[in-house]
Amino acid sequence: MNTSRNPVFALLLSCLLAVASLPAQAVLNNAEAVNMSGLQRMLSQRIAKAYLMLGQDVRPDVAQQQLDDALALFDSNLEQLDAYAPTQEVREALGRVRLIWQDYREHALRQPDKTTAQALLSQSDLLLGACENVVKLIEAHAGSHSAVLVNRSGRQRMLSQRIAKLYLALSWRINDDSLAPQFQQAVNEFDQALQYLQNAEENTADIKLKLNKVAMQWRFSQAGFRLTDEQRYVPVVIFTTSEQLLKKMHEITGLYEGVMAGNG
Repeated sequence: MNTSRNPVFALLLSCLLAVASLPAQAVLNNAEAVNMSGLQRMLSQRIAKAYLMLGQDVRPDVAQQQLDDALALFDSNLEQLDAYAPTQEVREALGRVRLIWQDYREHALRQPDKTTAQALLSQSDLLLGACENVVKLIEAHAGSHSAVLVNRSGRQRMLSQRIAKLYLALSWRINDDSLAPQFQQAVNEFDQALQYLQNAEENTADIKLKLNKVAMQWRFSQAGFRLTDEQRYVPVVIFTTSEQLLKKMHEITGLYEGVMAGNG
C-alpha cells in the first residue's frame, strides 16, 4: 500500500510484520483492496494457528499477542473493505464474511479446548472460503493481470499460516483424518504458486531477488514438512519457518501491489 499516505498498523509477531492500514476516511484503491482482502484470508488461518498454539502451550506469550492483533486487524480491514465495496456482489460477499466472522471470533476468544478445536478449524476453513470469494470478485473488478499476481502472492501469506495451522492440529493429535491430506495439499499449493510467481513477466529485479530468497528458504524448510508415521512434531520450528515465509511474502505482495497501482 502507499505508505506515504497510510500509517502503519503493526502486527506484533516474534518477528515484526508491518501491515499498512488506511485511515478510516480514506477509500481503498483497487490494488490496495486486492491486497487487503487477501490479507483477510491469511488472518483467518493465523487466528486458528494462534488458538492451537495456546492450546498446546507453544510460545503462549507470542501466540496470545498474535491472536489479539489478528482479531483486531481483521475487524479493521473488514470496515475498510465495506467502505470500498464497488459492486453489490462484493457487498453481499462481504456480508457473508461478516456473518461467519462473528461466530468464529467468539469461538477464538474462548479458552482453547482440544474437544472443540475441530469445530474452530471448520470455522476457519469456512471463513477462508468466504474471504477467498471476496478476493476473486475484487480481482475480477480490477481486471488486470497485475491483480492476479497480487492475489497469488498474497495467497502465499495465507498458505504459510495454513501450513502452520494444520501442522499444529496434527501435533495436538486432533482426531480428523483429513488433516494430513490438507497439510500436504497446502504445501504443494505453496510450491506451485512460488514457481508461478517466479515465472511472471511483470517481476521487477527486486521482486525476482526476493522470490529467490523465498525459494531458497522454502527448499531448506521442506524436510520439516514431511510427515511420517514416526513423526516427532516440532511445532516451534514450523512456527518460526512459517513466520519468516509470511514476512517475506507480505513484502513481495506489497511490491506487486505497487506494480499494479503503477499500471493503473
